[in-house]
Amino acid sequence: AEASQAGYAANSNDPDSFGRVAKVFVDAKANEAYVADGYLNHRVAVIDADTGKMKRFWGAYGNKPDDTPLPAYKPGDRNAQQFRNPVHCADMSVDRLVYVCDRVNDRLQVFTPEGKFVKEMYYKTNTMTDGSVWDIAFSKDPQQKYIFMADGVNEQVVVIDRQTLTPVTTFGDGGNHAGEFHGVHSIAIDSKGNLFTTETYEGRRIQKFINKGMAKVTKFDQGVPRPDNK
Repeated sequence: AEASQAGYAANSNDPDSFGRVAKVFVDAKANEAYVADGYLNHRVAVIDADTGKMKRFWGAYGNKPDDTPLPAYKPGDRNAQQFRNPVHCADMSVDRLVYVCDRVNDRLQVFTPEGKFVKEMYYKTNTMTDGSVWDIAFSKDPQQKYIFMADGVNEQVVVIDRQTLTPVTTFGDGGNHAGEFHGVHSIAIDSKGNLFTTETYEGRRIQKFINKGMAKVTKFDQGVPRPDNK
C-alpha cells in the first residue's frame, strides 16, 4: 500500500492508498499492522507488515466504510454508522481486541482482529469540535486492566476500566503549567508504567508522569498532578 498523495480524495474502500493516516499499531504475533485511516478516510485498515499489502479493512460497527459526508456532530449524537474524521487510533490489547478512537464521535469502539464489532464506550458526548477520544494506552499489568485515554478538548487524561469501559478517574486541566494540558494529543506508557503525553495546538510539548503505584480512588476528578503535589 502507498502513502496518500497531495490532493488525494477520500476513498475508504481503496486497497492501495491511505487517506492521511493518524496512527499505526504493529501486531508482531500475526505480523500485521493496524492503520487508523484517518484524517480523510473513515476506516481501520490491516496490512501485511512485510509486504505492505492491505489484507482487510472496516468502518464503524464493522460496516463497509462509507465516505458519504455526515452532518456536523451535535451534542449527544449516537450510533453514527461510519467513523467521523479523524479515525485517530487503532491499538490491540493483550487479549487481541482492537480499540479504535472515533474522535469526533466521542466514542471508543472495540473489534476483533477480523473487524467484528464487540462493544463501545461514549465519553462526554456534549464535546464539540475535535471530540473527546483522541488516543489510548494500556496499563502495563499483565491483564492491561486500565486504558489511559487522551481527551484533547476537555484537557484531561481519563482512566478507564478496560473490561467494562467505565471511566474510573481523570487528571489534568486546561493550561500550560506542569500537569495541565493544551490539546493533549497522544499518549504512551513505558515498561515501568510511566505515562507520556504530547500536546498539539499551543501546547507543543511532551510531559512525563511518574508511576507511583495503585491507590484507592476517592474522587473522580483528581485535578492537576503538579510536581510539588500542591
